Amino acid sequence: MLAPGRTVTSRLLATGRAFPLCRFSSGLSTGEQGMIKPRVLEQEELRPLYMDFQATTPMDPRVLDAMLPYQVNFYGNPHSRTHAYGWESERAMELAREQVANLIGADPREIIFTSGATESNNMSIKGVARFYKAKKRHVITTQTEHKCVLDSCRVLEAEGFSVTYLPVKSSGLVDLELLEASIRPDTSLVSIMTINNEIGVKQPIREIGGLCRARGVFFHTDAAQAVGKIPINVTKDHIDLMSISAHKIYGPKGVGALYVRRRPRVRLEALQSGGGQERGLRSGTVPTPLAVGMGAACHVAQGEMEYDHQRVTMLSSRLIQKLTSELPDVILNGDPEHRYAGCVNLSFAYVEGESLLMALKDVALSSGSACTSASLEPSYVLRAIGADEDLAHSSIRFGIGRFTTEEEVDYTADKCLHQVRRLRQMSPLWEMVQEGIDLKSINWTQH
Repeated sequence: MLAPGRTVTSRLLATGRAFPLCRFSSGLSTGEQGMIKPRVLEQEELRPLYMDFQATTPMDPRVLDAMLPYQVNFYGNPHSRTHAYGWESERAMELAREQVANLIGADPREIIFTSGATESNNMSIKGVARFYKAKKRHVITTQTEHKCVLDSCRVLEAEGFSVTYLPVKSSGLVDLELLEASIRPDTSLVSIMTINNEIGVKQPIREIGGLCRARGVFFHTDAAQAVGKIPINVTKDHIDLMSISAHKIYGPKGVGALYVRRRPRVRLEALQSGGGQERGLRSGTVPTPLAVGMGAACHVAQGEMEYDHQRVTMLSSRLIQKLTSELPDVILNGDPEHRYAGCVNLSFAYVEGESLLMALKDVALSSGSACTSASLEPSYVLRAIGADEDLAHSSIRFGIGRFTTEEEVDYTADKCLHQVRRLRQMSPLWEMVQEGIDLKSINWTQH
């Protein structure tokens, strides 16, 4: 039994060590256990600092506490209507739905649980376009959207739909006049993300939503990087569909949500067939523990959003000031004002981004989206805002979140300063710049 007021998580955290799951009984004999040789971190081996909060976030211990009972004791199918096991799981699922809705100012009946933002984006774009295809066959998005949005639009193009990929300004912001001019009588949907996952630019969602509402066009926004971090109200912002991901807000992986407005009603064509769960839009058993975790994460975020935002902004300013004041030729990618402070994308001129990442092996960083980081091509987001190819290749994304400390920011900055200076000393381009040579005036010959 746990002592009064103590939770499973708090007791584990009190040890100051990682959760000792490997100490639980495996049910194997000594001989069988000897045949299994998992890799275990050495006692003195330290893990890198985590500075990649746009890729994912660690689960908040309070979220884990909420989930554990539904992993062990309350394991009923929430769609089973004939016994208490199903009823208690359904109550937990509906409470989670309400917690998600409260965070964004929605009605709980407008929340559809999904496997994550990728599925929510696919459902929104393909679902709306296909449902209204008899009269409307045009969709608008931007060139800096998440890959799953762009790929969904390409699927629609293959089906005969017309898609407009709006360019963005050098700041990363959408040109509202261009957007308005691009809306046609047969436009069914505009899909523009709230906060960009690579450069942190925050789009004028309320203005975009109002424009779409006035023109009778549905507005979808991918808010995976925004929900729980900045205030969002789907009614005031005129949002018709919105994608949410739990693991971006300190919740579990494998669960997300799609907000679908009821009035004026938005109709979707379901992507998968089955038992008709989630208002018939997303068949399949809702994973109760994951839904509960997402609800808890939204509840925590709602209570701590203002404090988190102020703290993340302070840490972000600290990192940017330290790097830009002590290093020349460091460029902040994206609009310096209209952005989420926790996503800092910097280009270090005359330094290869991949080389810098390898040099900073004791800090977990990224050179762009985790969904496309396997590609050696320069970021399409940076190219869309007009960044030169060499600067696009030299970019690093620093992610700051709820559990980031000042010491981690200072260590990362100091390490980055040292490694950038070291790599520049090895660069012939840096040497030429120091000698006053304009690199753009050189006619490079390719052999």
